[in-house]
This record gives sequence, structure tokens and C-alpha cells, in this order.
Amino acid sequence: MKTRGVLVAFGGNALVERGQDATLPEQTRRADELAGRLAVMAGEGWRMVLVHGNGPQVGNSLIRSEAAIHQVPPLSLDVCVAESQGSIGFLLERALRNAMRRRRDTPEPVTILTQVLVRSRDPQLKKPTKPVGPYFPRYRALELRKRRGWKMVEEQGRGFRRVVPSPRPVEVLGLDSIAELLRGGRIVIAAGGGGIPVVGTSRGLRGVEAVIDKDLTAGLLARRLGIDLFVILTDVDGVYENYGREKERLIPRLTAGRARRGIARGEYPAGSMGPKVQAAAEFVRATGREVIITCARRLAAALRGTAGTRVVAG
Repeated sequence: MKTRGVLVAFGGNALVERGQDATLPEQTRRADELAGRLAVMAGEGWRMVLVHGNGPQVGNSLIRSEAAIHQVPPLSLDVCVAESQGSIGFLLERALRNAMRRRRDTPEPVTILTQVLVRSRDPQLKKPTKPVGPYFPRYRALELRKRRGWKMVEEQGRGFRRVVPSPRPVEVLGLDSIAELLRGGRIVIAAGGGGIPVVGTSRGLRGVEAVIDKDLTAGLLARRLGIDLFVILTDVDGVYENYGREKERLIPRLTAGRARRGIARGEYPAGSMGPKVQAAAEFVRATGREVIITCARRLAAALRGTAGTRVVAG
């Protein structure tokens, strides 16, 4: 059996179902479900890297930090991302170990705390657009804007929320270690939440209060590792034409050229499918290899070519 490398990226919502509380038992249950599907791939000979999102989990960390602000110092956003890498990595690694034991397979999972370099002059660092954390009443939002320099935006009927930059990933630190573990047959959980954002300074690395899109980091990591197949799991079956409208239609085969034109025309929203299609198009363009975009429950069918969207050269 030929050994192939696959990178699977999935959102933090994979462990937190929409409309439900992010309780530990619920996240554990969903981690077990996902691990079962991934264990089947590992058993078929795939060398696997996993990149998870962390949106709901980091949001909850920021809410807890705000609630306890009068008792303990608040945590910076980069530290919250690091915390989520550890906690989500633990849930996934434990679930994968259990799934492997049940299947009597040998691949061993390992979680890597991963920093990702962004450019200190990235224009996005001066244009906060990504909402994070809790909603605040007006008086608290004005106080935070004045005392901490946060940019706050109002969402009608819910209050004010902080927005932070989302710079583009440039380099995944620790790449050689990830590659060595992958070659050694490990299932590597890395770059969670898009990675802990850092910039280089004259005094070394410094964390920044930002979030990196996990799909763009996953695509960068897949290219650097020479991955054979890049899989992006989302909460819908694949990429749709006219999504949410009357003539909605699943696109089973999407060329990288068509994907780039669709991004330019705004067909794929920046807050949902846009980064996934962009990461897929960039991977295909750089490597000539394919990307699958689908949901976890359709993963097996998508690997057989009977579900999901395949992004291909052209």
C-alpha cells in the first residue's frame, strides 16, 4: 500500500454544534465521532496532519477572562489561542488514541503547540475586521476602547463586540518537527486556530492580538509539507453555486481558475466559504494536486469521489 500524506482542516464548530453550548461532554462526544472517521483514513494508509479551528473555544476563553477581570489579570488573545491549541489538541488526541486502539491500528497522535509568523507590516494588522469574544453594553465598550485601544463595532440588538486583525500567515514555525513526526508515521495535530500569531522584532518573536484564518494556514502548511491531498471539512456538503438562494446547486468539480474568479466576484463570503475556496485554489495552483471540500459525515463518500466538491487544476 502506497503511503500518502493528507492534511485535514476543520473548524472549531466541528466540536461545537450550532445552537448548543460548548460543554466538555458535548465536545468530547463530537471529538469521538470525528476521530472515528479520521481513524478509518489512517487505517487505509494515509499519513495525516490535522489543523483545527478554535472560534467558539477562544470566544469562551475571552468571555471567562472578562467575567473574572476583577479577580485575575485578563489574558491576551494570542495566549487564548495557545490555550485552545492545548485543550482542543487534548480532546482530539485522546479521541484518536481511543479510536486507534479499538481498530488495533498503530499510528500515534501527537499535538504540537504551533506559532505562525505574520508580517509586521501586513496591512491587515491596521484593519481589524474579525469579531471575537463577548458582547458588551455601550458604556463598557467605550471604556475598553479608551483604556485598551480596542476597536469595537455594534451589532444591532446584541451590543458591541471587539474586532481584531486577521493577517496572512507567512511561515509555520516548527515545520521541520512537524515533517519529521509525519514521516515517522504520527498523526500530527498542528497549527490549531490558524496558529499563535507572532511577528519578528529586533528582540525576537512577539505575540500579536490577532487571529489567523485556519484554512489559509492549513493550505500553507500543506504546501510546505508536500501533502498529496488537502481536505477542508465544513458544515455543508461542499461548495455551492447560488448558496442559500432559489437555484442553489452543489458544484462537484471546481477548477482553481473558476474558484479565483468567483472569489474576485464575491461569490464566496469572506466569513464562511471564501477562505476555504481561496486556500484550496492556492494549493492547487502551487502543487497541481486536488482539494476536497465537504462535511465530516460525507468524508468517506467524498474520498470515493461521490460527494463533496473537488477543486482541481484548470
